[in-house]
Amino acid sequence: MNTQGMVAGIDVSKDWLDVALGEESLRVANEAAAMSSLVERLQTVKVELVVMEATGGYETQAASAIAVAGLKLAVVNPRQVRDFAKATGRLAKNDRIDAHVIAAFGQAIEPQITHLPDEQARELQGLLVRRSQLLGMRVQESNRLALMQGAMRKQIKSHIAWLDQAIDEVNTDLTARLRQSPVWREKDELLRSLKGIGPITSGTLMSSLPELGELDRRSIAALVGVAPFNRDSGAFRGRRAIWGGRAHVRHVLYMAAIAAVRSNPVIKPFYERLIARGKPHKVAMVACMRKMLTILNAMMRSNTPWTPSWQGAN
Repeated sequence: MNTQGMVAGIDVSKDWLDVALGEESLRVANEAAAMSSLVERLQTVKVELVVMEATGGYETQAASAIAVAGLKLAVVNPRQVRDFAKATGRLAKNDRIDAHVIAAFGQAIEPQITHLPDEQARELQGLLVRRSQLLGMRVQESNRLALMQGAMRKQIKSHIAWLDQAIDEVNTDLTARLRQSPVWREKDELLRSLKGIGPITSGTLMSSLPELGELDRRSIAALVGVAPFNRDSGAFRGRRAIWGGRAHVRHVLYMAAIAAVRSNPVIKPFYERLIARGKPHKVAMVACMRKMLTILNAMMRSNTPWTPSWQGAN
């Protein structure tokens, strides 16, 4: 086992947190009032690392309290834990057992420490999520409009107009949030110095990728999910593919790459060279996303705005 100190595993559900502390198990309510007692218990037994799965947001309250208390925290991909359980023959399953499996995973694997965004970042993240929801609803209503006849068209058009106004208001709020703090304003201006990065991509990176600038290029690419993994076995050589990572960050980075391959003086020729070598469009786009992420990571690490002559450091 790699980790020498105690590793706590927490299985998260909407209402409960099942906690594994060595041989001990306990259950606490997943609510703000219970977080102080949970943190106190973790500190009392001198936990070295707390591991929990990402569960669509149910883990945020506990993760924030643990991180604020100064404890090391790793929020991991549930698929990794399931694969670990299968590989070690742990097939039985309930919340208490799951917590012990998560603890064993953290003990054996030493997962990467998670850097949680601060309160300001979480507010920005909420605005970005709401914007995405509104855009999705507008697309749905636009699709319905093409199929509708008569009086329902007027109602749908009215709803689309309301959605357009709501999206404009969220965009205004996003801009205001980015300009509130001098630190955020500096980060926003730094990120947007790379041609192709707009306010939505910049805001998403600041709120959802706080590790940017702190990891090496391979680690940050794997964290976002743009690092290709081999699929080889014996003499077989499979096509490399990306998987995992932070899908919402990857989505906005893809949109930024679309803009960059049209106008960025570094990314555009890079994309054209890949296409000329016979690379499929999707492969070339992922490579451009990875290159942009590498450049952004180096910019944040050195606090240096981008210029066309500088392509970023490894």
